[in-house]
Amino acid sequence: MLLAHQGGWDEMLMVLVPIAVVVLLLRVASRRARAGAAGAASAAGAASAAGAASAAGAAGATSAPGAAGAAPASTDADR
Repeated sequence: MLLAHQGGWDEMLMVLVPIAVVVLLLRVASRRARAGAAGAASAAGAASAAGAASAAGAAGATSAPGAAGAAPASTDADR
């Protein structure tokens, strides 16, 4: 009989093999999730960086000195 008592090693396999399969599947899913999140973040980051750069360029060309995000202009009183 194949499933008869074998001194304990067979019972350990019956417990450890399913645990190992679950751990393996969780690692694979975690790697896929991280890769998907990193890909989405890098794509979103590149798009937002390009959008922010173009918006900053447009805002910088038209904004008045001292406006939000613009460096304050130095005056003679500052020296």
